[in-house]
Amino acid sequence: MSTTTIRLDDDLKQRLGEAAARAGKTAHAFIRDAIAESVEQAEFDAEMDRICEERWAEFLKTGEAIPWDDVKAYMKATAAGEQAERPVPRKVF
Repeated sequence: MSTTTIRLDDDLKQRLGEAAARAGKTAHAFIRDAIAESVEQAEFDAEMDRICEERWAEFLKTGEAIPWDDVKAYMKATAAGEQAERPVPRKVF
């Protein structure tokens, strides 16, 4: 395990101590958890960006998509416990 030093202004350091105490953690644990949470979110965002780019490229290649009205009707029917035919992609341009 390595050590990293961060500099905090006095106000933030005090707020950190108070927030950590409310969470029942040490300031160290609070900082570590916050960093881990932030890294996980950044990784999730990067994966979502990758998926979106992949799907956009596929759309540009095929010109096929499922219209929103079809998706919305399918979701409403499914949520209501009804049998619904799954919408299929079709050329939109």
